[in-house]
Order: sequence, then structure tokens, then C-alpha cells
Amino acid sequence: MSTLGISIFMGFYYWFSRLRLGYTFSSMLLQPVVIGVFVGLITENMVLAMQIGAALQLVYLGVTSTPGGNVPSDPALAGCIAIPLGVLANIEPQVAIAFAIPFGVLGVFVDQLRRTTNAIWVHMADDYATQANTKGIMRCAFIYPALMGWIIRFPVVFAIVYYGVEAVEKLMKIIPEWLMHSFEIMGGILPALGFAITLTVIGKNKLIPFFIIGFFAVAYLGLPTMAVAIIGTCIALLLNLFTLKDEVA
Repeated sequence: MSTLGISIFMGFYYWFSRLRLGYTFSSMLLQPVVIGVFVGLITENMVLAMQIGAALQLVYLGVTSTPGGNVPSDPALAGCIAIPLGVLANIEPQVAIAFAIPFGVLGVFVDQLRRTTNAIWVHMADDYATQANTKGIMRCAFIYPALMGWIIRFPVVFAIVYYGVEAVEKLMKIIPEWLMHSFEIMGGILPALGFAITLTVIGKNKLIPFFIIGFFAVAYLGLPTMAVAIIGTCIALLLNLFTLKDEVA
């Protein structure tokens, strides 16, 4: 698929994933690792797309909604821009992650603009409610916000992906080696930060030993991440099984 086609697809993908058509379904589409699957399919470079998507997923592992439904960063916008740019420009996953963080912050401002425009439809729905116009209320609840969301979200992703590939390629040529190495270091640290945020969200100090065991299993025993994940899942199931037995007894 051409760069134009990829840009159009990613613009529509970001808009559709943010429509909130069923929280479970849309929440899945918003995840960078899922975005990586679609990017891999349309670019025919599944390996690099999944490497960037999976690494970016770790960065946003601990991002949860705060009061009012606001988040400090938008993993969907970061993924919809950084993953295709990283694949098209053929850059290292760590560097793509470092580039993705500003896009995640940009997504917060895009969402705030969308929320501001939604106030228009709320007042319009109030007028329809006084007229008992249920069809008008439904239009204000979904159709108008969806159309405005496309106007706000699609151009951002389309423009950055379409015009950003050449810019990233030129940037990669002029960036000195020491600065590129700094980006790689930052990209390697950010996933660890995601794990740290997750532990903070969980708020249970007794789970920290499991995190340390997993870290040393990868860093010193040389086990692949997937193997550690499977072992961790089995340990969690066994602990849950024994806990249930103790409670029944």
C-alpha cells in the first residue's frame, strides 16, 4: 500500500477507534499492540510493526483514566502515528518509542478540542428534549459528535503520517550518532517506566517480588519475554487456585 493509502487508513482507524462503539471493542482497538497488527498488515512488515507496537504498549501499560475521564497521554494517537512512521522510515523500535511520546501528549489536546465541541450538541439535545424529539437527541448523541470527531481527528493523523515519513528519513540522516544513541536509551527506559506506573496503580507492595523475579529472569537468565509471561500467568493461576482452596477449607 502506498504512503497515501496508509495515511488515509491510519486517519480513519484513529477516528473509528475513538468512536467508543462498545467500550470493550474500542478499548482493544486503542492499544498500540493492536494498532501494530493493522500497520503490519497494510505495510507488509509485521515484524517491525509488532516490535514497535509491543514496546509502545509497555510504555502505556499503566495509563488509566483519572477523574473526569482524562488521561495524561493518548496511546492511540501515539500508536497511529509512531508505528506507521517507524515502519515506513525503517527506524529502530526504541527510537520510534522516543518519537511517539510527544504525539501521545498531542492526543490530549485533540481530545480536549473534541470535548469542547461536544458541548454544542449537549445544548442542542436539550432543545430537542423540550420538543420530545427523540431522533434529534440520537443525532446529537452520536451522529454529530462522530462527524465532528472525524473533522478533528482524521486530518491530524493523515497529515503527520503522509508528510512525516520524508521528514523522519531526513531527520535520521542529520541526527548525530550520540543523539541517536540517547533516543535509543530513552526508548529503552520508557517501557520500564510503564511497568513502574503499573505497580503504582496496583498499589500492592507484596506484588513487587514477582516483578523483580520477572525482570531478573529476562535480564540474567536470558529467557524471552513471552516465556516469562507464560510462566507468570501459570504462577498467578496456581496461586489463585491455592487461595480458593484455603478459603473453601
